[in-house]
Amino acid sequence: MADLRGLVNEAPALDAIRPSLLLDAYRNMYLSRRLDDREIILKRRNEIFFQVSAAGHEAVQTAAGMLLDPGFDWVYPYYRDRALCLAMGVTPLDMLLQAVGAASDSASGGRQMPSHWSNPKLNIVSTSSPTGTQFLQAVGCAHADRLIRSDRKSPKWPRHPGGNLVLVCSGEGATSEGEFWEALNAACLERLPLLFLIEDNGYAISVPVEAQTAGGSLSRLARSFPDLDVHEVDGLDFLESCRVLSEAVDHCREGHGPALVHAYTIRPYSHSLSDDESLYKPVAEREDEASKDPIRRLAAHLEHEGIADEHALLTIHQEIDLEIQEAVTVALKAEAPPSGSAMKLLYSPTVNPTADEFDNPPRLAGEPKTMVDLINTCLRGEMQRDDRIFIFGQDVADCTREEYLDEVKGKGGVFKVTHGLQRRFGSDRVFNAPIAEAAIVGRAIGMATRGLKPVVEIQFFDYIWPAMMQIRGELATLRWRSNNGFSCPLVVRVPIGGYLGGGAVYHSQSGEVLFTHIPGLRVVMPSNALDANGLLRTAIRCDDPVLFLEHKKLYRETYNRAADPGPEHMVPFGRARCVKEGSDLTLITYGAVVHKALLAAQRIEKQHDATVEILDLRSLSPYDWVMIAESVSKTSRAIVAHEDCLSFGYGAEIAARIGKELFDRLDAPVSRVGAKDTWVAYNPRVENRILPQTSDLEREIKKTLAY
Repeated sequence: MADLRGLVNEAPALDAIRPSLLLDAYRNMYLSRRLDDREIILKRRNEIFFQVSAAGHEAVQTAAGMLLDPGFDWVYPYYRDRALCLAMGVTPLDMLLQAVGAASDSASGGRQMPSHWSNPKLNIVSTSSPTGTQFLQAVGCAHADRLIRSDRKSPKWPRHPGGNLVLVCSGEGATSEGEFWEALNAACLERLPLLFLIEDNGYAISVPVEAQTAGGSLSRLARSFPDLDVHEVDGLDFLESCRVLSEAVDHCREGHGPALVHAYTIRPYSHSLSDDESLYKPVAEREDEASKDPIRRLAAHLEHEGIADEHALLTIHQEIDLEIQEAVTVALKAEAPPSGSAMKLLYSPTVNPTADEFDNPPRLAGEPKTMVDLINTCLRGEMQRDDRIFIFGQDVADCTREEYLDEVKGKGGVFKVTHGLQRRFGSDRVFNAPIAEAAIVGRAIGMATRGLKPVVEIQFFDYIWPAMMQIRGELATLRWRSNNGFSCPLVVRVPIGGYLGGGAVYHSQSGEVLFTHIPGLRVVMPSNALDANGLLRTAIRCDDPVLFLEHKKLYRETYNRAADPGPEHMVPFGRARCVKEGSDLTLITYGAVVHKALLAAQRIEKQHDATVEILDLRSLSPYDWVMIAESVSKTSRAIVAHEDCLSFGYGAEIAARIGKELFDRLDAPVSRVGAKDTWVAYNPRVENRILPQTSDLEREIKKTLAY
């Protein structure tokens, strides 16, 4: 469709906008409303399965869509942004194919609910249902735009002559989420070209704005942010929306920082067809909303200005109704996703980190180094090899105030894992982020979507939980839910585990099973320096999101050191390491328990005529079932041991699978060893009684051998 880019500001008055553009705007708004109406009918006939409307939001959305540049600018929409997406170039058929869940649905291949927009060609990033998660990803996308624009060999994207921008949209209800405020903070800190469009219809489902926002005005609260250009606008008035949005767009394009447009709209339809607004909105309020309809308002303006009379508007209506009917006919005949398709595209279809190409043996040189040293060596080498890699998190830089770098040694993370990387690669590639775990992961998702390769750090596993929605709901789902339209391959490094003596509840927990349960996420946990180096290199070079768990107790142990394996050493995911061969029992473990298992096995073998085979899984998702099955088939006995709590733990899955698939090979029940079902205590003596010790493993080995 035609667009407003450049015309609004050049015109001496908004009334000078070409009549054809106003007619295009009206067509778009009416098309959006009629698609809503048709989907409501289809839902009531059970021909689609869900419906949520954009009614009342069409004017400001259409203005935004006509001011942006599809394929140049990036958009993080929310589920009401039908008119915006239509103005950007999404077709009615695209939307109806999503509504019926068709295999040919270009947004998700039938995987996402309707109105969860996605279009890679138009840079409309896949929408998800959690409210507010898109804000932080938009920050990352806008940050990436600045980094890509540099002189490095980073991926080149089309440039808007006035400067690219990122638009992120939301209703006012989602601004109650902390991630909205984290995004405002980050956008202002970095002065990013990010436009926040808040479409305020006064209700978050049934909760009115005065119960959502202190003072009832989001924009009033947001004005305190420096470098944030804040506007309020009547979002029901297309012309006024054009004027205000044009100013905000120019502010962002010209590099002045982020902008926020607070648009007041209405919601004349219920939140969705699962909601009935008559239960909480009285008749008078609903009638008042209907009287403010933005489509009628623009129609009246067109008639008043002599741009279109009643007959011309009726002709537009008939043309649009016919277009929708033709699209409905095609959509209702579309085929459903084929059987078995649900398991496809959980991971990259082109890069397989379990393949032999990632099996590159070490070429050892030099003196043995700790796990911290070899992780740092890997990061340094990979950053040298690939300038798409960026490292950020809490305290990961040497010193944020660069003028002090000549005077101080530098921090480089609380465990010194990233020490020296900022000095070597600069503060734009290694930098400290605000203490906000969701913001760290969310920003990384946006950057990775743009083709960069973030390697971020969550300072302690115990504090990862604010980022859980970003990890589970966004990071792990993006490729699958967009049917491979978008992806976000990145690495989240996380120090984990206990045995520290004094770590306690918030510095010594495990919990890896909560992440191995998430489809689409790779999870690895090395037990020694050499594997840490090789697995991290695989994690960085693969095309999937990876949770890289680094056991704090193992960072500087002497027994697990190794010489530098060289810049190409890689360990494939899903391949265990046989730490010690044996013939009478298989002990399957990972992380800090590997060494304890080895000590326990050595003690047992001094006392008994039996040998224990120890497998270090290294990779938890995927894990090496082939090696497990071969070993257990040989020894006929198995123990699964881990540091995490015993009940509902990671070992339960492996034990259950051994019991089911290898039952005829077993001479004893499968045993498990884990931590007690409680929190890790501060007192070291109590901690030792909570976490599995060598003596616990030794006792379970004896019991299983004696069965």
